[in-house]
Amino acid sequence: MNQTFQSTAHLANLLPTGTVLAFQLLAPIFTNQGVCDSVSRVMTAGLVGLCGASCFLLSFTDSYRDNKGNVCYGFATFKGLWIIDGSTALAPEVAANFRLKFIDFLHAFMSILVFAAIALYDQNVVNCFDPAPSDKAQEVLTSLPVAIGVFCSMLFVVFPTKRHGIGFPLSAS
Repeated sequence: MNQTFQSTAHLANLLPTGTVLAFQLLAPIFTNQGVCDSVSRVMTAGLVGLCGASCFLLSFTDSYRDNKGNVCYGFATFKGLWIIDGSTALAPEVAANFRLKFIDFLHAFMSILVFAAIALYDQNVVNCFDPAPSDKAQEVLTSLPVAIGVFCSMLFVVFPTKRHGIGFPLSAS
């Protein structure tokens, strides 16, 4: 039972919740409720691209508790954690614990896939780019997002992250 709750917590940490919230708020405005002209189509494509980039970049954020107990946020790099506000400098041996790994890129890619599934499931976005999809296209638009969600969720549970991104609490250790 404990493993199930722990896996669910990891899943919530990896899913692009903030980006999806922003997308769900802005998509109806940018798509003009699914009735797009050329300008709103470009704006919608920009919104989808920007949100996808956000999902990718936020997968590399992490946090660190300094000696004073303050939580500092940063981006994981190949050398270690780069603190965003520069409020503290990490010792090289501590920074080494935050280096980028292959799994970080896998999580970032899967996060983009999850966001793409959500964007494909949004009827305003679909109507903006393809107002009258064929039956086969509609079948793909219905089943592909669910398949992506299930597949990525399983991988997130099997390969959990040790990162504590912006907005997610630090563990006790």
